[in-house]
Amino acid sequence: MRTEKEKMLAGDLYIAHDPELRKDFKKAKELVREFNHTTENQPEERQRIIKNLFKKSGKGVYLEPPFYTDYGCNTIVGENFYANYECIILDIANVTIGDNVFFGPRVGIYTAGHPIDAVIRNEAFEYGKPVTIGDNVWVGANVAINPGVKIGSNVVIGSGAVVTKDIPDNVIAVGNPCRVLRKINDEDKKYWEAEKQRYYEN
Repeated sequence: MRTEKEKMLAGDLYIAHDPELRKDFKKAKELVREFNHTTENQPEERQRIIKNLFKKSGKGVYLEPPFYTDYGCNTIVGENFYANYECIILDIANVTIGDNVFFGPRVGIYTAGHPIDAVIRNEAFEYGKPVTIGDNVWVGANVAINPGVKIGSNVVIGSGAVVTKDIPDNVIAVGNPCRVLRKINDEDKKYWEAEKQRYYEN
């Protein structure tokens, strides 16, 4: 017989108030509370908490308090990850975030789901689907990333988007539901290289 945690991580129905899961949940809440009460003068303490909270984290991870998560231990973040204020990661399923990913304020990753059928839902069943974000991704403010979504690498998600389906590499995507607006191309690279050159000339 599988444990509720094994069912949860497999994406099957599970019961969230299982004792093992509640223990993990409580540990995460304690770490999150501790993190959110730190100040900018405690960078080493913040890094210690981040290392204890996430399943794996790369170098240069920076979270602006307040930050919220369900478990933390189901989340992997790569190097140079930055999350602005009020980031939420509900990681009842695995969350994988690549290198050089930037989140604007109030970005939410929601792996959690509830049955559409009210009778089953009211029996406290839940389920989750993993979320994956590639490298070099900028997610604008107030974006909601829903269960089961994969966002490719070199992607910009416009503010306020609701991401319900996979987003391919090398695109700008916006809207509710989120859709591809256009590809990121050589003209974008030329423009921003010129802007960088102007910076150094001034």
